[in-house]
Amino acid sequence: MQLKPDFIFESSWEVCNKVGGIYTVLSTRAKTLQDAMPDNVVFIGPDFWMGKENPLFLEDDKMDKAWVKCASKEGLNVRMGRWNIPGQPRVILVDFQPFFENKNHIYGQAWSYYGIDSLHAYGDYDEASMFSYAAGRVVESYFHHVLRKKFKHIIYQAHEWMTGLGALYVKKHVPQVATIFTTHATSIGRSIAGNNKPLYAYLYAYNGNQMAQELNMEAKHSIERQTAHNVDCFTTVSDVTARECEELLDRKCDAVLMNGFEADFVPKAAAFTAARKKARATLLNVANTLMGTQLDDSTLIVATSGRYEFKNKGIDVYLDALNRLANDNSLDRDVLAFVEVPAWSFGPRQDLQQRLESGMVYSTPLENPFITHNLHEWNGDRVTETLRWFRLTNQDNRRVKVIFVPCYLDGKDGIFNMHYYDLLIGNDLSVYPSYYEPWGYTPLESVAFKVPCVTTSLSGFGMWANKVKAEAQKADFAVSTLEDGVEVIERNDYNFEEVAEAVKNAILKMSTLNKKQTDEIRKKSGKLAEKALWKNFIKYYYDAYDVALQKRYERKFLFDAE
Repeated sequence: MQLKPDFIFESSWEVCNKVGGIYTVLSTRAKTLQDAMPDNVVFIGPDFWMGKENPLFLEDDKMDKAWVKCASKEGLNVRMGRWNIPGQPRVILVDFQPFFENKNHIYGQAWSYYGIDSLHAYGDYDEASMFSYAAGRVVESYFHHVLRKKFKHIIYQAHEWMTGLGALYVKKHVPQVATIFTTHATSIGRSIAGNNKPLYAYLYAYNGNQMAQELNMEAKHSIERQTAHNVDCFTTVSDVTARECEELLDRKCDAVLMNGFEADFVPKAAAFTAARKKARATLLNVANTLMGTQLDDSTLIVATSGRYEFKNKGIDVYLDALNRLANDNSLDRDVLAFVEVPAWSFGPRQDLQQRLESGMVYSTPLENPFITHNLHEWNGDRVTETLRWFRLTNQDNRRVKVIFVPCYLDGKDGIFNMHYYDLLIGNDLSVYPSYYEPWGYTPLESVAFKVPCVTTSLSGFGMWANKVKAEAQKADFAVSTLEDGVEVIERNDYNFEEVAEAVKNAILKMSTLNKKQTDEIRKKSGKLAEKALWKNFIKYYYDAYDVALQKRYERKFLFDAE
């Protein structure tokens, strides 16, 4: 019989802190869990916003007021409230700064108990670890003061290496709580890929500990590896990362928790049509104002987005493909391509702002008519350097125009002033030719908004799309194509040229389709996304909960509270 939790803690650096894909995982899944277990799911995040308003956090100073007072006496400065997302789950934000003064003692205990090496720590390791430790202390306190006599099946799920120390603290000091650790991407795997070493061809031959030493990743790799080996249940987000974990962390995953999506984020019917029309008008207006062009709604709008990892996310392939497309004489349609990745920018271009505010139509381009925001350092920026190398600077009559948007699309960037999802819906095609992509939220988000996309066989999402097609055809293996809503390009360590050519051909093909063909592909994109809704993927979490709770019962003799 499957054991199910009656209370869940979930901890992440990205709780009420919008940074990347993990925020999307947690925030879209929260409603599904909240509906199943009303207010018995509590997220724990870092409190960066003391004294300032956090639009993602709705503080409630009456929630668990007695415990908050007890926690304060135990040296825990916490605030309680709700996460301002669908479902509005309960949240505890903890101030981790006070623990820095005991950092060496905390690290000493981690070494003594679990052999965790923090001697080579640098960068964000200390900050993440102090938060993680504080989160573990929060669980300990809340369990003893609030939960001990009410609940038996309690889960603590920790996400990424940044929460490992807390998961191990809970495992040792609160054995009544079952622990789950989820790695969304191994720190050493990402580092190998980012350092231009062939990850996949030699994955079986790499030693994780040795590579961590070579790449100066010892501390992060150590906490990640030891957490994976010592929690009750170790999970990751895709089959591609599960293989990586087995080879680099020397630990098989107990479950694969694929990342789902929530339909609440996508407008319906007439609202969808209106949102798409507004997005396209905004994208074209900014482009025309920047470049002094008159691109109309017949323009094919293409985009890539996500974290600024030039190789890992396939930005290099995308730009190479656009260069090939720009020099392809068979292209007979205007293509407007966006690169939406946050770089070291410092605000919108004032000259572009002034033009946009005037509402006038311009026939001459601004200086550098391929970027929307100011950069601190132009020299060394990979995107701008590549655009100039390929002469994709929008200063000639080629049909392909490329615009770099080096900021977060949070609705207040000063140029678009729309959120990422509100612009995504205006694309005709999204391109994510990733080299290292444990899952791939960006392609999933794209198809959820009925925008077909291109990805690769090295992404978890791409592998899943192939699997869905294979199951539909009752075959052992199949490759998803543009006609299915997602084109999955075969990628390996050495076929950059072939991938770039395939991306070019996919964009070129999309440019030739008529409205009926385009509508059919968009419809299939949406159908595929429906298979990845959380109502379909949440079952994998219950499998993980069961594994963790079964392990917890193996150590019943360690405690009395039953």
